Amino acid sequence: MSDARPKNDTQQKTIESDERDPYPDALRALALLIVVLGHWAATLPRVEGGILVDTDHILHVWEPAGLYTWLVQVVPLFVFVSAAVSAQGVLQRLEKGKPHLHWWAGRALGLARPTVTYLAVLTGFALTALITRDGVLGPLNHSLTVHLWFLLILLGVQLLLPLCVWADRRWGLKAVAGLVLCIALVDLLRARPSGIADMLEFGVLVTDTHNYFGWINIALVWVLPQQLGIAWWHGRFFGRRTGLGLLLLGVAWLGLAVAAGYPVSMVNGNVGGHTNLLPPTLALLGVIWLQVGLVVLFETPVRNFLKRQHMGPWMAMFGALGLQLYLWHKFAELPATWLGMRLDWPINAGLPGEPGFWIGRLEWLGLCILMVTPVMIVVVAYERFRKQGVPHATSTPAILMGGGALFVGLGVSLGLGAFPGATLGLVGVALASWLLRARK
Repeated sequence: MSDARPKNDTQQKTIESDERDPYPDALRALALLIVVLGHWAATLPRVEGGILVDTDHILHVWEPAGLYTWLVQVVPLFVFVSAAVSAQGVLQRLEKGKPHLHWWAGRALGLARPTVTYLAVLTGFALTALITRDGVLGPLNHSLTVHLWFLLILLGVQLLLPLCVWADRRWGLKAVAGLVLCIALVDLLRARPSGIADMLEFGVLVTDTHNYFGWINIALVWVLPQQLGIAWWHGRFFGRRTGLGLLLLGVAWLGLAVAAGYPVSMVNGNVGGHTNLLPPTLALLGVIWLQVGLVVLFETPVRNFLKRQHMGPWMAMFGALGLQLYLWHKFAELPATWLGMRLDWPINAGLPGEPGFWIGRLEWLGLCILMVTPVMIVVVAYERFRKQGVPHATSTPAILMGGGALFVGLGVSLGLGAFPGATLGLVGVALASWLLRARK
């Protein structure tokens, strides 16, 4: 199916129905680069006596880093674009009476197969490190699987795509407004303010209360960019004025949220801590408005530029490598650390404000880029020669069991790190890959 956006007379779109729209591919490529570089930049190795003893996160040692998360928390952008390019196909399948679960099974299988490879390599590396007592794995243990949380979110919201498509057809942007109200209600019930004074510290009350009820927002908040992506693709909002308005709304929203006591950072994942992420809060909506505003604001000039420069095939090619790069970019920190210590490069992070801190960060990024290149060459070569186009299951019980095994496998790997998480998670993801394949 083409990613071509349907024509809209009001918007006067020029993209033909048989031509792939390069703009969504460019957005995904940009978001992926931001994630990869952001993850590397946020990792601060701590080396003592030539040995990696720990890793830190830049959010823990540099307070202004929280402001940068307003731009580098790009999960909303991924979900927004994914929903936009999938909406028309899902709608067509529903109109033909084809079960959405079959489409989802194909997506889940396409994700599970390369993840099996990643977890298998992590398992082998972890076992080797235990035998040789290599000290590099320990400090990087959780860093190697923490990024798998995004795959859980993406798979989860894609299950709800038919509901979101139906809601867009039934209510349009009112569906978006309804989600915002529900998210606000969850935070309101978490905070339970008793007066005006409490409203001035609303964000503090919300994030200080970590009950099970607050986790409802993990569905509502991440479905919101999906609903917006469907609405955008169907031409319900567009134009530079709308984009600028959403951009300004996002900045104002984030400013008011911080003033009300919500954390500045949008990526802090400390469960039960002062966080906007676990569970998501109303503050995170500011990032959604900000990013969607930028997408709409620059839509016409960027799309025209991409078409003039014939960059569509390049964007599509980069997008085809996206999952592999996302899975393996954290793994590159292992050889980057090893090489940096052997060359005696200043990968020991130190603290912001100390001499050479930012130069050291640039050298660390350079090492990660250097090391991810051969990793990607090997991975792409392997994926190229392995069997492609494996048909997915159409049996509902197999899809449900496979999907459950995939969620469990990813969750265990995420929670327990490379060891023992990757080893235990590999069982679940491999089982999912087997169950989600079509049976002859």
